[in-house]
Amino acid sequence: MNIALAKTDTPSAAARAFAAAHGRLPGTGRVAEVRRQAFEAFERTGLPHRRIEEWKYTDLRMLMRDVLPLAAAPDAAALARAKAALAAHAIEGTAKLVLVDGQFVPTLSDADKAISVRSLREVLEKEANEARADLLVTEQSDPMLSLNAALATDGVVVGVADGVTLERPIQIIHVATSASASIVTRSHLKFGKGSRATFVESFVAAEGAKGYQVNDAVIIWIGDGAELAHVRLMADATDAVNVTSGIITAGARAQIKLFNMTSGGAVSRFQGFVTFAGEGSELTANGVNLLNGKQHGDTTLVVDHAVPHCTSRENFRAVIDDRAHSVFQGRIIVRPDAQKTDGKMMTRALLLSDEAEADNKPELEIFADDVTCGHGATAGALDDSLLFYLRARGLPEKEAQALLIQAFVGEAIEEIPDERLRELAIATAQRWLETRT
Repeated sequence: MNIALAKTDTPSAAARAFAAAHGRLPGTGRVAEVRRQAFEAFERTGLPHRRIEEWKYTDLRMLMRDVLPLAAAPDAAALARAKAALAAHAIEGTAKLVLVDGQFVPTLSDADKAISVRSLREVLEKEANEARADLLVTEQSDPMLSLNAALATDGVVVGVADGVTLERPIQIIHVATSASASIVTRSHLKFGKGSRATFVESFVAAEGAKGYQVNDAVIIWIGDGAELAHVRLMADATDAVNVTSGIITAGARAQIKLFNMTSGGAVSRFQGFVTFAGEGSELTANGVNLLNGKQHGDTTLVVDHAVPHCTSRENFRAVIDDRAHSVFQGRIIVRPDAQKTDGKMMTRALLLSDEAEADNKPELEIFADDVTCGHGATAGALDDSLLFYLRARGLPEKEAQALLIQAFVGEAIEEIPDERLRELAIATAQRWLETRT
């Protein structure tokens, strides 16, 4: 249930950011009108808070407090820092599309000739008509998506033609170089019928980037018979806030493999909305949160079975140390006509300290009668008997714990189809384990 509250100082900060951005946001006419309407929708609630059910466990009014001014367009110094960050975080063999402080930078990118790529800014500025304005509209009602539509500075619009199999993964890399600024981006990707592709989204911080806020939205359409692996790797600065929305619509007989890993940032939330619009499609969604200190990591997935004969599997793991807080909210919706739906969801949390916290909230909303659906949730500590077994064979306690934690998250990581990305996720988990004292 959404409850509108009276305005507070937080919406006022957002209003100042919106007013200050006037004149530099791309698009006029209908596009500008859509932005204004989106901001008014955001203002009706302001930053999401605990009295909004979908944000009950991630109260941005407390965790984020203010909407910071938009980051300035990157200058030569910022681009140099971004280039250095790319060298440190590069993934070998991907077609890179680089966004620096919310602006697409072709000179740092390496687009694949097999795909079409335009910047969202270019599209909105040169084609400011009714159809282009729709790029800022989604069917999802969410305060952060509304704020994203109002303030998005740039992004990429990518098209993959029917029947094309991409040899290289598409990688959108968001590089932050700013301090105490907002980075707001929106991208659209359309995968044609029968196409096959891997799409990677990475968030990294350059030297000097701190205290920034990311609000990103990715809207994906998957054609009939297409196959897409979508991998998200979030490694922001330790004091950053990152809220990302993924809206995926799948045609008939589509195959989707989704993986999300969060290991950085002070506050993060990935909210995914997957809709089956064609029969016979399948979704496998896996995720891992690795949190320590006072980190807050939220994964929220809503899978909408709008048509019959579709399958969804969700498997989420969280490892939580110190005073960190992990949230998993999963909802499977089965519409009245979605007979023969097969949906299952499982979430497990591993608590490594007495002060670590996990909130798991799996939900089923079923309006059809011939379906197979289920969910489960567990939370607990490392198995003492397994620890004793490993220590009895000479392993120090930390190494024994690390071995069990690797096995715990490994089940989700193994579902990443691309070997290079799978090894990267494993290496990220190993680095996180090495930081444990």
